[in-house]
Amino acid sequence: MNTLRTASPVTRTVAAHPVASAATALVGLTWVTHLGALAAGLPPEAALLVELLLFVVVPIGAAAVIGGRAEVRRLLAGLLRWRIGVGWWLLVLVALPVLTAAVALATGTYTGPADGWTTEIVRYLVLGVLVLGVLGNLAEETAWGGFVQRRLMDRHGFFAGSLLAAVPFALIHLPLAFDEHGLTGTSWRDVAITWAVLVAVAPVMRLLLGSVFLGTGGSILAIGLLHASFNASGNLSVLGGGWWQNAVALVVLTAAVLAGRRVRGRRDDRIARDLVATGHGAVSGR
Repeated sequence: MNTLRTASPVTRTVAAHPVASAATALVGLTWVTHLGALAAGLPPEAALLVELLLFVVVPIGAAAVIGGRAEVRRLLAGLLRWRIGVGWWLLVLVALPVLTAAVALATGTYTGPADGWTTEIVRYLVLGVLVLGVLGNLAEETAWGGFVQRRLMDRHGFFAGSLLAAVPFALIHLPLAFDEHGLTGTSWRDVAITWAVLVAVAPVMRLLLGSVFLGTGGSILAIGLLHASFNASGNLSVLGGGWWQNAVALVVLTAAVLAGRRVRGRRDDRIARDLVATGHGAVSGR
């Protein structure tokens, strides 16, 4: 208590409201960085490095304030949690591209891979999942899944906590609407459509990632690569330039995972939350 009394106002605010503080900092600073780059006539990628640093620095800083080194170690331990079972790895790496291609086939929008299946698979795994996942989505999910959503689920339960996490998760992505044509070249109709899609997809995404996070005993590695798999599946050449097939696949996979949660029941949820809370995360591959 004495330490908090002598701490700065920012430190006291973070200690009292860690989730709100982290989410506000992430959304606000990302908006300033991203929109600032676009306003300066720079490509959105120019802000990427700063944004990735925010995804690392903000949750680590907040964790250090509320729990010191022990809390930071617990947060970062999720990045190394790879022993999650074959079943979970298949869901993380294979489910979304397969379902996305299946939706394209079922709706008559499928086109053959532009450079053959070998190139398509290698591009998906190496560039889409490994490179972009390791460089980008792991940092992103350290903030959203490992810090913000975990704490919201601890306090409000899985479902409500996931939906609450979807709010700042959607907000931070809103500037993406201006990436293709810039701040002045983007029509408000296009902005409205992009924002509507983001707002609709965000809660589904957080429900899926929250399920996998709990099911794997708090593996940020798993949800970071699953996030990358979703992004990469939307860029498959078999979609012929489409994107909505990926969103449908996300809904189907989330529904299946949520149904599995109901079958396993609340007992498994309590065990999973205990594993996450204590930092122990070796789970089976059910």
